[in-house]
Amino acid sequence: MKKIACVFLLAAAMTTANAQKGIKLTSPNGDITTEIKLTDKIYYSVLCKNDTLLRDNSLGLELDNRVLGDRPKLIGKKEQQIKEQLKPIVPLKFSTIDNVYNQLVLRFKDQYAVEFRAYDDGIAYRIITDIRDSINVVSEEMNINFTSENLLHVQQPGGFKTAYEEIYTHINSTEWKPNGKMAVLPMLIDTKKPYKILVSESDLSDYPCMFLKSSGRNGITATFPKVPVRFGEDGDRSVKILEEAEYIARTTGQRSFPWRYFVVSKQDTELLTNTMTYRLATKNVLADASWIKPGQASWEWWNGAKPYGPDVDFVSGYNLDTYKYFIDFAHKFGMQYIIMDEGWAKSTRDPYTPNPDVDVHEIIKYGKERNVGVFLWLTWLTVEKNLGLFEQFASWGVKGVKIDFMDRSDQWMVNYYERIAKEAAKHNLLVDFHGSFKPAGLEYKYPNVISYEGVRGMEQMGGCYPNNSVYLPFIRNAVGPMDYTPGAMISMQPNVYRSERPNSASIGTRAYQMSLFVIFESGIQMLADNPTQYYRNEECTDFITNVPTTWDETIALNAKVGEHVIVAKRKGEKWYIGGMTNSEEDWRNFQQKLTFLTAGKTYKMTSFKDGINAVEQAMDYRKEVAEVTVHSSIEIKLAKSGGFAAVLEPVTE
Repeated sequence: MKKIACVFLLAAAMTTANAQKGIKLTSPNGDITTEIKLTDKIYYSVLCKNDTLLRDNSLGLELDNRVLGDRPKLIGKKEQQIKEQLKPIVPLKFSTIDNVYNQLVLRFKDQYAVEFRAYDDGIAYRIITDIRDSINVVSEEMNINFTSENLLHVQQPGGFKTAYEEIYTHINSTEWKPNGKMAVLPMLIDTKKPYKILVSESDLSDYPCMFLKSSGRNGITATFPKVPVRFGEDGDRSVKILEEAEYIARTTGQRSFPWRYFVVSKQDTELLTNTMTYRLATKNVLADASWIKPGQASWEWWNGAKPYGPDVDFVSGYNLDTYKYFIDFAHKFGMQYIIMDEGWAKSTRDPYTPNPDVDVHEIIKYGKERNVGVFLWLTWLTVEKNLGLFEQFASWGVKGVKIDFMDRSDQWMVNYYERIAKEAAKHNLLVDFHGSFKPAGLEYKYPNVISYEGVRGMEQMGGCYPNNSVYLPFIRNAVGPMDYTPGAMISMQPNVYRSERPNSASIGTRAYQMSLFVIFESGIQMLADNPTQYYRNEECTDFITNVPTTWDETIALNAKVGEHVIVAKRKGEKWYIGGMTNSEEDWRNFQQKLTFLTAGKTYKMTSFKDGINAVEQAMDYRKEVAEVTVHSSIEIKLAKSGGFAAVLEPVTE
C-alpha cells in the first residue's frame, strides 16, 4: 500500500463563537462540501456545487449517563489530505483503487471526537470515543433533513427480523409517516435534481446494523435493534428473543463507531462504480490471503438436484451419483466449486455426520481429483453450537461454508458474523453468508467472506423480476458482493411466468440472464440451473462460465436508475459488456461507442442479444460474432425484461 499524508492545518483549540460560524470540509475536486455547525447539537449539511442536498442533519451518541453531541464543546480540530492506493484482495470492480479524501477530526470535551471525510463522490463521518470503561449505547442519533420532496428507493421489512429480501418500494419523502414501516440500508435518495444519494454504513463491528424510519418532518432518522439478553428455542435454524436490554450496544469505550456515508452521484452511472464501503472499511487483517480463490459454483437447490437425460443412468436427487454428476459438469466448464445445500448431512443439527446417501467424503475426494472444491451449507445455529466444525471441515478438505438463516442485525449477530469470519479464516475456509444483512465492511477486513445474500434473488422465483432487480446495481450491489444466484436457462416474460422445481424458470430473457454474470458482483457466482439445461444450451454455458468473478476495471456506459444498466468490465486484456432493462418498454435501443478499447488493436466480439421475438418468447436470442476497434459503435437493443452480453477479445496477429 502506497500512502502520502499532507497535514495542512492543526489547531489546538477553537472558541465556541468561531464554531458557531460553521466549519467547512470540501472534497479534493471542490464539488462536494459538508458544512458543520456546533450549537445545541452537531449539525452538518451536504452540498454539491452549491446545491444544498441535505440540511442541518444532526448526529450524536446517547450513553446511559450522558449524550455525546449535546451542547458540544470543541477543544481541537485537525485536517488532513490523504492520498493512498488500495488493492482489494477480492477485486469486484477494480484491482487498484485510488483513495483520495480530505479529512477533518473535531475533538470535543467529554472524551469523544467526530471524524468527517470528503471524497469526490461523497461524504462520510464516524464518532470516536476515548472512554476508559465499557459503555452502554442507548441510542445513536442520525437525523437527515431533506430540502425538498425526495423520492426514496427502499426495502421495508415488517420488523428487525429480516433477511433483507424485501422488494424495493418507492416513497415520496413527504408521504412516509413515522408510524410507517422502517427501511434497511442501503437507501437510495433521488433528490429530483441531477443528484442521487446512496446512504449506507461501513466498518460495522461490535455494533448493530442501522435501520431508518421517517422523522415525520420530510426527513429520516436512525433506529437500531436492541441487545438480546435471553433466548428461547425456535427450531433448528433460529432462536426466539425472550428479553432485550435497554441499550443497542455494550462495547468498549475506546473505539471508532461505524462510518455513516453518503455517496453523491451527479449521474446515475457513478453509482455503479463507487467503492465507498471498501474505502472506509478496516483493511485486510489476514497475514496470508493467497488461499482465497473467488470463482463460480454449480448449485443444486434451485433445480432440485434433478439432472436427467441419456447420460443420467441413475436416480437423481440428493445422493452420491448426482453430486458426482454436478462435479463432472463443473469440471468440464472450468468452474471452481459446487455448493452442497441442505441435505448433505444426516441432520441439520449435526454437522459431523454426513447423510449416508450422499457420502460427502467421497464427493470431496472426487472433486479434488477434478480440481473442483466443495462448499457445505449450514444453519447459523448449528455453527454456533459446533464451533469446532471448521477444524473438522478443513481436515475433510472442504473449501467453504454457506451459512444461512441469521435474519437478525443486532449487536450479538453482527459479532457472530465477525467471529465466524475469523474462525473460518484460521482454517482457510471461505464464507458465503446467506439469510444475511447487507455487506458493511467485514468482507474487506476478512476477505475470506466472499459474498452475502441479503438480496431478493432468483431463489424467490416469481418474486424476482427485472423491474425490481434492475435497481440492484445502483443500491444493493453498490455496497458490496451479492449472492443473487443467476443463470436460468428457462426464460419467461412476467405475464406468462409459471415455474416449479425441478423445472425452475426465471423472469427475463435468456440474454438478460447471461448479462447478470457481467453486471452483478459476487466473490462466488453460482450457476443456479440444472446441468442438463446447461448441456442443452452449451454456447450460452461456454460464455457464462468464462465470465470472471473479479475485475481489473469497471466502466458504466449507460444507466438510469430503475430502467436500464449497461456496463463494460475488463479482466486482463479482455472486455465484457453487460446490459439489462426492466419490463416497461417493448424495446430500448442504444448506440454504444467502444472508446474504452485499446487503440490500434482489433477485437473479436462475441455477443448474445435478445432475438426478434424475445418480447413474447423470452427464450429467443441471437449469437453474433464481429470484429470491432476503438472506433466502432455497436447497437445494443434490449427487449422488455431483456439483456445483452458480450466478450471482446484482442485478435492475435
